[in-house]
Amino acid sequence: MALLVRLLPLALALALGPAASLAGPARSPYQLVLQHSRLRGRQHGAAAVETHSAEECWSRIHKRLTDDPPDAYGKLQGIHRHPNVCAVQKLIGTNKKYFTNCKQWYQRKICGKSTVISYECCPGYEKVPGEKGCPAALPLSNLYETLGVVGSTTTQLYTDRTEKLRPEMEGPGSFTIFAPSNEAWASLPAEVLDSLVSNVNIELLNALRYHMVNRRVLTDELKHGMALTSMYQNSDIQIHHYPNGIVTVNCARLLKADHHATNGVVHLIDKVISTVTNNIQQIIEIEDTFETLRAAVAASGLNTLLEGDGQFTLLAPTNEAFEKIPAETLNRILGDPEALRDLLKNHILKSAMCAEAIVAGMSMETLEGTTLEVGCSGDMLTINGKPIISNKDVLATNGVIHFIDELLIPDSAKTLFELAADSDVSTAVDLFRQAGLGTHLSGSERLTLLAPLNSVFKDGTPRIDAQMKNLLLNHIIKDQLASKYLYHGQTLDTLGGKKLRVFVYRNSLCIENSCIAAHDKRGRYGTLFTMDRVLTPPVGTVMDVLKGDNRFSMLVAAIQSAGLTETLNREGVYTVFAPTDEAFQALPPGELNKLLGNAKELANILKYHVGDEILVSGGIGALVRLKSLQGDKLEVSSKNNVVNVNKEPVAEADIMATNGVVYAINTVLQPPANRPQERGDELADSALEIFKQASAFSRAAQSSVKLAPVYQRLLERMKQ
Repeated sequence: MALLVRLLPLALALALGPAASLAGPARSPYQLVLQHSRLRGRQHGAAAVETHSAEECWSRIHKRLTDDPPDAYGKLQGIHRHPNVCAVQKLIGTNKKYFTNCKQWYQRKICGKSTVISYECCPGYEKVPGEKGCPAALPLSNLYETLGVVGSTTTQLYTDRTEKLRPEMEGPGSFTIFAPSNEAWASLPAEVLDSLVSNVNIELLNALRYHMVNRRVLTDELKHGMALTSMYQNSDIQIHHYPNGIVTVNCARLLKADHHATNGVVHLIDKVISTVTNNIQQIIEIEDTFETLRAAVAASGLNTLLEGDGQFTLLAPTNEAFEKIPAETLNRILGDPEALRDLLKNHILKSAMCAEAIVAGMSMETLEGTTLEVGCSGDMLTINGKPIISNKDVLATNGVIHFIDELLIPDSAKTLFELAADSDVSTAVDLFRQAGLGTHLSGSERLTLLAPLNSVFKDGTPRIDAQMKNLLLNHIIKDQLASKYLYHGQTLDTLGGKKLRVFVYRNSLCIENSCIAAHDKRGRYGTLFTMDRVLTPPVGTVMDVLKGDNRFSMLVAAIQSAGLTETLNREGVYTVFAPTDEAFQALPPGELNKLLGNAKELANILKYHVGDEILVSGGIGALVRLKSLQGDKLEVSSKNNVVNVNKEPVAEADIMATNGVVYAINTVLQPPANRPQERGDELADSALEIFKQASAFSRAAQSSVKLAPVYQRLLERMKQ
C-alpha cells in the first residue's frame, strides 16, 4: 500500500501527460482533444488495448498498481513507451488532419468521409534518432525561425519581402501570430495574391500584421466569441472555441497550436484571414441575392438585432429560396408581422458557427426556438440533412452568414394545412378538405386539430356525408391547446358541439378513445395533435349504449333485474366489460339458472364487470389492475392491439358513453371468490322472465334507429 501511495503522483502524471502534470488538468475543449490524441498515440505499436479516455487510462494504471505492486514502476514505464506521440485522423484523399474526441475516434469519419489514423509528434516535440516517440522538446527560437519549424515557410518567405516585419519577428517583444499554412497561401485566388505581392510594404505588410497580436495568447485563453486586437489598425480578430475542440480564427481552423518562441507564440491556421468591417445587416443590404430577405428584415423590424452586438449565425435565404415556396404562402407570411418574425428568427442561430467547426451532425437552437440539425457531407454543410447551403463563412463583425437556397419555415409560422402537408396525418387532413372544412384549417381561428394517423385509414377512407362531416367537426377543438397543459377530467368543446374528455394515464394522454401519438405541432393559429385512431364522441349514457346495441339485450335485462339501471344512467366514470348475449348463452344451464335466479348474486356479478374509473384501450399498459364496483380487481392488459380482461380477449373496445366506456366481451367474468355450483337442466322462473325481457329489448333495438350509436354506423361504413 505504501508503494501505491508513493506511485500515485507518477501514475497521474503519466496518464495525463507532461502538459497536464505541469499546468493542471485540461481547461479547454482543444486541450481535451489534444490530450485524447496523446493517449491514443502513446500506445502506437504496442500490444496493449487502446483506452477510451483519460479516466479509462487511469483505471488501467490503477489495475496494474494493485495487481502487482512490487513491479508497478516497471509496468508504468511500459505505459509511457511512446512519449509525446499524438494520433490524428486524416481525411482520405486530402491533407486535412484532426485531433478528435473519443466518439469521433471510433466513428472513423469526418463529415461522413472515411479517415485513416496517422501518428505524429505532438505540438512542441520532435523525434530523436534511435529513440521511440518524440522525446525531445523543439528548440526554442524566435518567431521568424519558429514559422519554418511549424510548416509555414511561405509566411516566412512573405515576411522576408517586407522591410519591417522580419526584424520585429526576430527582435524583442511578445507577439502571437496566426500563421497560414503553406497550403493556405497556395489556395488564395491569383488576383488576391498578385495584389499582395505587388505592394509588399503596404498590402502584404498590412495583411501579415492582421494575423498578429501584440502579446502572447495561448489556447487556454482563446474563448468562444472573444475578439483579439490585431496589429493592423487595431482591427478585431474573431475567435471561436467549440465544444468539439476545434478553434477558429475568423473561421480559419487552428491546425497546430501553442508553438512557443522566445518572443511569442505561433498558431498554424488553414486559411489566410482578412479584415472584417461589415455587420450582418450591412452585408444583407449590399448583396444582390438578398433583395427579398432585405425587404423581409425591414418589415419585421429585425434590422436592429442584425446590426447590433452579438455573435450570431444567419442562414440567409437567397431570392431563389423565397421563390420556391407558393406565392400564397409567401404573401400570407410577409403580411403577418408575427409569422414573419418567427420565420426570420428561425434562420438565426444563437451563436456563431463556422463551417470548419462542423465535423459531424449537431443540434442547434434558433432564436425562434426550433432545433435544427446542422451537419456536413464532405465539403457541403447540411441543414436537417439537406445540402442547401450554397455559400458559407461570410464573416461579419457580429457573426457569420451562410447562404441557403431553401426557406426554413418554422411550425409557428404555418397554418394547420401547412403543418400537416407531407406528414403522417395527410390523409385525415385531406378528408377535412373534402368535407368543406378547409377554411377552418387555413384561417386565423384559434383551434386544435385532432388528426388521426394515415395508418388508421389503411383499409380505405370513409365516404364524406353529413354524418362524417359532423364527426370531423368534432375533431376540431375551439381553442389552440398545448398537450402539456391538458389535465385529467378536462372537457374540450368542439366545432361540432360535443364536449370531449381528457384522460391522463401513466404512459399516454387521451381524448375520449383516441390517444396522442406524437409531439404537438403548434402553428400560427392552430395546433396539430397527431392521434392514434378516429375519435368517437360519446352518445348517451352507458345504459343508452347498451340498449342501442342488440348484442347486449340479455345484459340490459339483467341490469334492470338487478336494480343497476340508475347507477349506469347517472353521471359517473365507469369502465363496463359488457358480456354479449353470446356470453350469457355460453354459460352452462346450471350456472345461468343460479345467476339469473338470484337478484343479489346477479348484482354482485354485474358490479364485478364495472370498473370505478374510465380506462380506454390506449391507456392500458402491460397490465392494469382496475377496481370494480363489486370490490375485487379486474386485470386488464393489452398486447399487439388486443385487450384482455382477466386473460379473456375483448371483442370490441372503446365504445364511448357520456359516463364511461364500454368493452364488449364474449365471456361472463367470475369474481375470484366465486366457485362453480351444481348444474341444473332447467331455468328458474326469474331466468325465464329475463329471457323474455331480453327478447323484447332486442326487438326494440332493431326497430329504433335512434338508439344505435352514430359512430357504430360510421365504422361499419369504413369497413365496406
